[in-house]
Amino acid sequence: MKALDQRPKVGTPFLAETLDRAKISHFQVAALPWRIGTSGVEILLVTSRGRKHWLLPKGWLEERESPSQGAAREAAEESGVVGTVSASEFGRYVYIKNVSRRPRYCEVSVFSLRVERISSKWKESRQRTRKWMSREEALISVKESDLRTLIAAFFDLDSLVAA
Repeated sequence: MKALDQRPKVGTPFLAETLDRAKISHFQVAALPWRIGTSGVEILLVTSRGRKHWLLPKGWLEERESPSQGAAREAAEESGVVGTVSASEFGRYVYIKNVSRRPRYCEVSVFSLRVERISSKWKESRQRTRKWMSREEALISVKESDLRTLIAAFFDLDSLVAA
């Protein structure tokens, strides 16, 4: 079995598969922070700044930054975690983002990040809440269906074993 940080790319979820690619106008990167907790694998979710929905730390790529580096930076800024990020994409999901009060389809490339250090204070700590969640809690808490599909795929891998 492959370790979590070496897992194969998961197929893109429902909306990402069926959506006309021409309708996607924005691209972001996200980290899927994880750890082995006392009861097994847990992932770290953060709240959005506006509506306080649970989601992965995500955002825009900066100049001269690889997608995996961008995902790791977003994890540090939005959730205060640092660790080993996978060089290859785990999967993608699509969500609707309001840009200038107009809905736009945004595709997000997701990279797993094995958490090695957690800061008590971080750049967006006053704007976001973070929480470690089990599979069940994460799937109940996340509202976006494509992201739920991706999270379920992460937990359902045969390679989810303690290293």
